Amino acid sequence: MIKLEIIKIFTDILIIGGGTSGCQSAIHAKELNPELDVLIVEKAAIKRSGCLAAGVNAINAYLPHGETPESYVEYVKKESHGLIREDLTLSIGKKLNNMTKKLEDYGLVFLKDEDGRYVIRGERSIKINGENIKPILAEKTRKSGAEILNKTIATDYIVENGKVAGTYGLSLDMDKFYVIKSKVVICTTGGASGIYKPNNPTEARHKMWYSPFNTGDGLAMGIRAGAEMTSFEMRFIALRTKDTISPTGTIAQGLKVGQINSLGEDYMKNYENRSTPMRLYASIIENLEGRGPCFLDTRKATKEQIEELKKAYLNMSPSILLKWHDENTDISKEPVEICGSEPYIVGGHGQAGYWIDYDRSTSLKGLYAAGDVCGGSPKKYVTGCMAESDIAVESAIEYIKKVKISDDFDHEKIDSEMKRVLHPLNNKEGKFSPQEIEEKLQKIMDEYAGGISEKYRMNEEKLLKAKKLLKNLDKDLKNIKTETSLGIFKYNEVINRTLVAKVLVEHLLYRKETRWKCYQERSDYPDLDNKNWFKFINSLYDKNKDNVKIIERDFRKVI
Repeated sequence: MIKLEIIKIFTDILIIGGGTSGCQSAIHAKELNPELDVLIVEKAAIKRSGCLAAGVNAINAYLPHGETPESYVEYVKKESHGLIREDLTLSIGKKLNNMTKKLEDYGLVFLKDEDGRYVIRGERSIKINGENIKPILAEKTRKSGAEILNKTIATDYIVENGKVAGTYGLSLDMDKFYVIKSKVVICTTGGASGIYKPNNPTEARHKMWYSPFNTGDGLAMGIRAGAEMTSFEMRFIALRTKDTISPTGTIAQGLKVGQINSLGEDYMKNYENRSTPMRLYASIIENLEGRGPCFLDTRKATKEQIEELKKAYLNMSPSILLKWHDENTDISKEPVEICGSEPYIVGGHGQAGYWIDYDRSTSLKGLYAAGDVCGGSPKKYVTGCMAESDIAVESAIEYIKKVKISDDFDHEKIDSEMKRVLHPLNNKEGKFSPQEIEEKLQKIMDEYAGGISEKYRMNEEKLLKAKKLLKNLDKDLKNIKTETSLGIFKYNEVINRTLVAKVLVEHLLYRKETRWKCYQERSDYPDLDNKNWFKFINSLYDKNKDNVKIIERDFRKVI
């Protein structure tokens, strides 16, 4: 085994993940109490990490004149067939505009009209110049006085006497192993990508909608520790531009154009509603019935509109402009082709994640969560994730008033965790690379758990096959071998992705209806069944038995 320096750290508030939610958590904690020791652990660097690393061109959760927190809840319910955590969603709705104002105060540029009002892009969407949103948040975090530990992966929670008391961490330089103890932990690691086979192959495989570096680490840490999870079966699948997987809303809302099939028909008028899942589902059906491919009809766009569109894409997805240039495409003459992404596990667009209370505490004492890693409240986007950060921090500060940090260290557990994390370095019998097992995982999930090749559909027999194959994959995970630091990090990522996939399959098996077209579409149970299934599907994992226990939780009406 390589020799690592063991670094022991004590802090009041430990934030795992330095994306938008993580940065906002640190900023708000230091605003409320500058004397607190606050530490962010981030596996990349907070300046360009998380979902917004490449930028964003709109704030999609803002309440313009006439909209209220209550109407926001109703919108989210309509998009989700009624089944959401109303309490969580309402608490987010009450803070959306305040979070928007905070971003503007931090220095983010908002587009405004001649009267000084935000430029509206959609019903709850406003335009920004957001390429530098993460550098702005990172600089605000640095100035807050919070400590930042970049290039360090959190490998697992430290659990003492039934309470989360910190984390273990490994430096990307493979020279330090951190044992970080804290009074409270806030998990802001985002969701999980890379579980399913992606749209693009080989070297382009990371050209996907959700951040390829959000690998389910925080979810897996919670699962291993026994945290209750919710709604994994509500996967999120993005309708995106073909090949570049760029946002379609930039075109649809920016140009106010609709979706057409290869016959030039506005096919959405033939479907029951224009919700986000239905726009994806309708496109799949049009292709299956021979009217594909499908497009966004940009053919009436003016030169000025196209220039504005290009500026918007430069804020978050410049690759689509390169594609148009390389292919000599004039979108005023040719519509833009669209497709579905692979499925993701994410609580900011969907509602998969930790089961949390109103105060954002998880089922594990000492552990709070915010942002994409939280379940129950979809459609929260940037400002909603920030709202959760503020709520979680305020609750965590109240919690730590009665908490003291133990200065005892369990060296057997430290040694055990180091061996687990570094297993492939010493695996003389190993024969697989992490990449090979990741591809095997993605193939299983694609073919048997409703991936792109299956048009997102699944049934009992295929899900049972996925469950069996994932169980067998455990043997291959033990036979991974690597000699590089990158290999070690990829190994730990595929371990986490596989565990998230196991829990996901159990959720998909249990819900015997189709509640969300494409997101959770059972071909053997094709109908919505509110009588039997208007409830949350939650789970607990027993790592000693490698067993997932499903729990049903009732819907609670607030509005």
